[in-house]
Amino acid sequence: MINHILLAAVVTLPFISAAPAPNGVAVAPEHPLITPAPTLVPTKTSNEKRGIISDIEGAVSSLFASASADYASIFSGFPIGGDVQSKLGLDSSQIAALPTQVLNIPNYANWTNQGWNLRFRANVFKQPNLSESTLNDLANGFLIGTSVQSLPPAEASQARNITADIYVIQQGNQNVTFSLSPAPTPPANGGLVTPQGGTQVITYPSPTTPEGDIDGFVQLNNAGLIPGNSTTQIQILHEEVQGTATGNATAYLVPNTGTTIISDIDDILRITQIYDPKNGLDNTFAKPFVPWMNMPEIYRNWSSSLTDLHFHYLTTLPEQATRSYMSFIYNTYPLGSFDTRPLNFSNVAATFSIRQYLLERVFQTFPQRKFVLVADTSNSDVMRDYPQLAHDYPNNVQCIFLRNTSATDDLDHFPYDTSGFKGLKQDQYMFFIVPDDLKGLDIANGKCYNASIKQNVTFSYQGLPFGIGDGSGSANTSAATALRVAGAGGWGVWGSMALAVLGAFAFGGL
Repeated sequence: MINHILLAAVVTLPFISAAPAPNGVAVAPEHPLITPAPTLVPTKTSNEKRGIISDIEGAVSSLFASASADYASIFSGFPIGGDVQSKLGLDSSQIAALPTQVLNIPNYANWTNQGWNLRFRANVFKQPNLSESTLNDLANGFLIGTSVQSLPPAEASQARNITADIYVIQQGNQNVTFSLSPAPTPPANGGLVTPQGGTQVITYPSPTTPEGDIDGFVQLNNAGLIPGNSTTQIQILHEEVQGTATGNATAYLVPNTGTTIISDIDDILRITQIYDPKNGLDNTFAKPFVPWMNMPEIYRNWSSSLTDLHFHYLTTLPEQATRSYMSFIYNTYPLGSFDTRPLNFSNVAATFSIRQYLLERVFQTFPQRKFVLVADTSNSDVMRDYPQLAHDYPNNVQCIFLRNTSATDDLDHFPYDTSGFKGLKQDQYMFFIVPDDLKGLDIANGKCYNASIKQNVTFSYQGLPFGIGDGSGSANTSAATALRVAGAGGWGVWGSMALAVLGAFAFGGL
């Protein structure tokens, strides 16, 4: 068992913290707290909503929420460490013989009274040598209605590769050493610049958790780095984990002021269709990753026109499966930092709370920056967390852009709750249909609404079948246009479920 990734020259650093220290005060490392899962059934808040309509509305919403949780449970049930060892029948000597590897996640640094503080986020693991037959059997557990053996060769290979990334054995109590150096400035990436200095070696002050994770801020040697309170450009450093060829990443030194795009990935940057479990799994494990329409063009335009722009990509996918996501993002969209679900957020309840934790962490790390939040309506946590951030941080949330998936994909029949947007200015948010709706907006000055895009926000649950409730149509259509009947508008099984609920109420069954 390797106790150190590498013994090397060490820079001894004053402190490590799980959160930034804005006043240079040391903060003890901590594990993220898992908040309770939100109640996904709408709360009845007025006399007008009481009675059979609100009860049907709540019951149907519960059915859709349950389906969403079923999909999330697949991704929350990834095996970890000892579970993998047991399932694969490996003994300790076999594990000891495997090389140590590191998943190093590109992250951000903030400027404090004591200088730059870089968040290090990595996972140390060992990857068993598995036969193709074993990988096929394991990968089939992530597919619905098909098998790896039935897939075209390229898709079968992708399914095996992602499965191999999942079936790893995390290594606790490991020390990790990073080498930092100036990174070359990539072409056409807005305000990213190469610093004059920054070369240093850092050993992370704490060993990895039992899940193999490290996650905390460490002070940097600031020689040759521009102070974060005297620039709006983002300096980039190359990170290497010593002792392995698998731990390369980029660190983004984000100054105090400027604009940060926090972007979800699934169904806003790539076609996933998480609202259809079979397609969601196929598009994640087997199908090539495909951008959603011309969203790469929108992000490139933002990157080239705003020189203080920082992109931060956030997915609630467990970290074991993020290699393919990072590869897709950095080959398709502007470079930026990355966030994913830590392994100690490992159940369905945590799946629905991790986004809030990660978002709050970014906001608290950069209290002077403006934020543009981008996602789609199929995520219940987004529909809760994004508007709540606008209420909690009214001087920081510049824009909220939400793709209305129910208006653009006939497979999305999940209702969504727009009640959180009540009280926000229309200029601050927009539900949009296609990426071109975002063109020409002055996001730097908070002009986030394209008046030509119809908004039908009712500040309640929307997208329920058959027009249940008041104004329950899509946020971008009239309620009448959104009415769908089973078999006629693509509702299929969902329409049948809704009819079953309706019938149960009619005959006293619920």
